[in-house]
Amino acid sequence: MAPMPVDRTDHRPLHAQVAGVLRAEIRDRSIAPGDTLPSEAALRERFGVSRSVVRQALATLEDEGSVRRTRGRAPVAAVPTEHHRLVQRVTGLFDQFSSEGLSLSTAVLSLEPSLAGGPAAVGHLGTRDLLRLERVRSVGGDPLSYVRTWLPAERFPGLEAAMLRDASLHRLMEERFGAVPTSGRRQIRAVPADPRIALELGVAAEAPLLLLEGGTFDRDGTPLEWFESWHRSDRVVFDIEAEGSSEQVRIAPDPSLLDRPAPERPAAAPGGAAAVPGLDRAVELADGLRAELARLRDGLAVGDAERGPGAAR
Repeated sequence: MAPMPVDRTDHRPLHAQVAGVLRAEIRDRSIAPGDTLPSEAALRERFGVSRSVVRQALATLEDEGSVRRTRGRAPVAAVPTEHHRLVQRVTGLFDQFSSEGLSLSTAVLSLEPSLAGGPAAVGHLGTRDLLRLERVRSVGGDPLSYVRTWLPAERFPGLEAAMLRDASLHRLMEERFGAVPTSGRRQIRAVPADPRIALELGVAAEAPLLLLEGGTFDRDGTPLEWFESWHRSDRVVFDIEAEGSSEQVRIAPDPSLLDRPAPERPAAAPGGAAAVPGLDRAVELADGLRAELARLRDGLAVGDAERGPGAAR
């Protein structure tokens, strides 16, 4: 690695600067998970600092989990534990993790009435009479996501914070309030962590987070919630199930048929069948469609003849 002397005019301690550079290289995988870090001597030469500064920087990285060290061995970049979430499912994080045998804990930070929901929440829920719910979700004491949820207050009377501690909001909606989350729309974007969320998630301010947000409806199409969920990008991976699209042959009348005026027909003779409005036009379109089908059939027959017997199908 190229020499990178520390900035001695920077207000940050020297060991914090060294730790910051190494942390960034581990995060962007310049130092891949499981790779051995450069030796203390190499780091001293690279940054132009003393051995004590290097050791303090490595100790900082070890304390925060970015580096793992065992006695008698060089420090290595930690292999992060990743948790996967299927984002196209309506089921929440709690139920998805429970189905995989993971225990997700939930700390409720606040649940309070609000008349000042964000435009997206108010637009989706159609009311300003809202409940604002703030939670932190963790696995094994390791915070994974910070969730802000807006709920229509009229739809969930009597909802209390204690009901949601280490519990599923969607399951509570169904069991206590008779509201079954059925459908919704989700979107994902990368955002920097603001100071409050960074503190709750145990990451540096401005660290990259994955923001999943969207609204949920019940079986009748009534909006139930609007949520914003910030996930640690080093701990949570979003999975999306993709399916191949099938190719279809679409057959339609030639566009000119749709604009062609219907030919005039002789008026029905007295006592004859009464004219049915639009019937002549329908007959003409049917004739056009039959002609198109015949043309397509003849084209396929010519193609088969050109390929000859035994051609793959």
